[in-house]
Amino acid sequence: MQKATRLILIALFGSIIFVANVFLPPPINYLMIVVQAVLLALSSLFIPKVGAMYVGAVGGLLTALWYPALGPFTFFFAFLFGVFVDAFMFLFKIRGSQLGVNRNRLMATMALATLFIAISSYSAFALFPDYINAQGLSYVSLFVQRSPMLDAMVMFMGPATGLVAGYASAYLWNKYLRHINV
Repeated sequence: MQKATRLILIALFGSIIFVANVFLPPPINYLMIVVQAVLLALSSLFIPKVGAMYVGAVGGLLTALWYPALGPFTFFFAFLFGVFVDAFMFLFKIRGSQLGVNRNRLMATMALATLFIAISSYSAFALFPDYINAQGLSYVSLFVQRSPMLDAMVMFMGPATGLVAGYASAYLWNKYLRHINV
């Protein structure tokens, strides 16, 4: 029964990520990275070591199937976000237990994970085209033009989003979810 519960949890969280990414209009769905970060943090607390990777993979796969033109990028970055969350949860030694989690450590974990995914995805779409152009290839319309303002926004909003998600995850875990065994 425990394995089935974990699969249901992974499918549920991945589906919520998919719905938040697909069915909301574009300016709002980019703000929903907080929801994705909270779900990845909670899945990592419920399923140690690989929970966020699984949920990121399911959410990324569902979203990639909906947007096939950007499918590889969507899947890769959703999975990579899960890898970052699980890696930082391991490095900061955060475990979901009946006693609760340390809010400050979870906030730092999520701030670093969202900063790394923000830098990674921004670099793929803003810095990589500069390299392609230097090689004599032309830009693809998918890429964004790099600017100091965008650089500053990525460097600020990545950790800010992670701090909010870490606080929300710690609050939900400590107040409501710590007694649930998966």
